[in-house]
Amino acid sequence: MITRALFSISDTGSRIFLGVLLLAAILVPASNLLLPETSAFHVPTHIVALLGKYLCYAILAVALDLVWGYCGILSLGHAAFFALGGYAMGMYLMRQIGTRGVYADPILPDFMVFLNWKELPWFWYGFDMFPFALLMVFLVPGLLAFCFGWLAFRSRVTGVYLSIITQAMTYALLLAFFRNEMGFGGNNGLTDFKDILGFDIQAQGTRNALYVTTVIALALTYGISRYMVTSTFGKVLIAIRDAESRTRFLGYRVENYKLLVFVVSACMAGLAGALYVPQVGIINPSEFQPANSIEAVIWVAVGGRGTLTGAALGAVVVNYLKTIFTTGLLAPFWLFALGGIFVLSTLFLPKGIVGTASDVIKRLCRGRNDKDEPAGDGLAQPAE
Repeated sequence: MITRALFSISDTGSRIFLGVLLLAAILVPASNLLLPETSAFHVPTHIVALLGKYLCYAILAVALDLVWGYCGILSLGHAAFFALGGYAMGMYLMRQIGTRGVYADPILPDFMVFLNWKELPWFWYGFDMFPFALLMVFLVPGLLAFCFGWLAFRSRVTGVYLSIITQAMTYALLLAFFRNEMGFGGNNGLTDFKDILGFDIQAQGTRNALYVTTVIALALTYGISRYMVTSTFGKVLIAIRDAESRTRFLGYRVENYKLLVFVVSACMAGLAGALYVPQVGIINPSEFQPANSIEAVIWVAVGGRGTLTGAALGAVVVNYLKTIFTTGLLAPFWLFALGGIFVLSTLFLPKGIVGTASDVIKRLCRGRNDKDEPAGDGLAQPAE
């Protein structure tokens, strides 16, 4: 299905988007590995990791746009799925440290030794194997989304009430993961990673491999999402977004459609979190903050809700601006700038960057076609 999803894309915007990703997957690692540091076109390794982080956020934005832009589910809890996927990967990376930790315990992570834990908790079993950890990256966020969605959608909770409940879920997880008794590192989280699949996580080649993997994951996420929204299933999602009561009246099991797309979106968000952790080097409870979910909504709104490409673009643009602000004297004013970006985009770009650009191009093409039509001779035609 994944291959079909990618090769069935025929619209120009999608091809441009995938073409840009292909160039990014080739040019960035090539400039980092092949060009000398003195070259003006050399991309430093820390920039490669930074771009990889942006693309992880782009995957999260596409996942959110799938449920919000096409099904009308405004989730303020997608940071929870992102963080759970990140913790699953972080647990695998912690198990790879072994005796190289501060306390040199072959089984227990350093924070467990520090807290006088005597044995490994049962829920850490299996995370020394990458296939098991990868399964958990999808299974844990997907299972949480299924349980939450099954209860919420069958109870017909919609609109702002659903948004508040998703935010409450995220905040509850934030408080839980802050506790040392949970066995996830408390407020410090999981860090000091060494290897991934036997490769040094700080090595230049590993950084580039992670970046390319993230590009591929974004392309696959986009392709699957695009395939879903352009199929008959996607048409039903749009109908639910625009007129849920009428769609239900026509005989569609609305709750089943919403539940499926919500679970798929959560799995995508978990994948984004799993790719984020090895490139950033840490995962802690702050990733559960409701503000992170709200910020993801702003990415989608700025880029263009219901466009997928706009969601990815909005994530990259907003986070690039965040990097500029937070690395200088303007760091205390970033939240004001973020709020200003959201307000300005709502007032002047209600369809986002991509949506507005698409409308402008359509108007220009329509105007050009009108000019190309042959004008009449100005003579009235006699009546029959």
